[in-house]
Amino acid sequence: MNPTYHSLGDYSETIQIVYDPTQISYEELLDIFWNAHSPTSRPWSRQYASFVFYHDEEQRELAVETKAQQEAKRGTIFTEIVPAGTFYPAEDYHQKYYLRNTRDLMREFNAMYPDADDFAASTAAARVNGYLGSNGTCEQLQAELDSLGLTSAGQDKLEQSVCFGH
Repeated sequence: MNPTYHSLGDYSETIQIVYDPTQISYEELLDIFWNAHSPTSRPWSRQYASFVFYHDEEQRELAVETKAQQEAKRGTIFTEIVPAGTFYPAEDYHQKYYLRNTRDLMREFNAMYPDADDFAASTAAARVNGYLGSNGTCEQLQAELDSLGLTSAGQDKLEQSVCFGH
């Protein structure tokens, strides 16, 4: 079964991170994970449960170790540590939510990525979506603005949104 938003079955909403271990370590990703959500909150449904998925024994051991560290600091942690299985991407209309709701920028990305799979896999689209979701500073955006593939009008629109809240 390929789960959908309206027919999840026993699946949970999650993200998959593909990373370069020469740029960031798995342990650093775990640190970000533990600090970016509330692992002490009991999930009210399986759909929104907290998980760390691992691909090998080293990742499992790091996940277990960092979970124990978090429990020592915070108390009971409800995050489950489980082997990674098949990852099912969200439907197209759930990809890059903030970007999809910014029409001018979305038009540019539709021109760059007419194929929905290419759009979903785009690092530039993910970066822009992150900035539009208030993840990143104006200074960070300005440092990478030229690498995002936007027109000058698109760059101005993004800069206005991120740096001036418009």
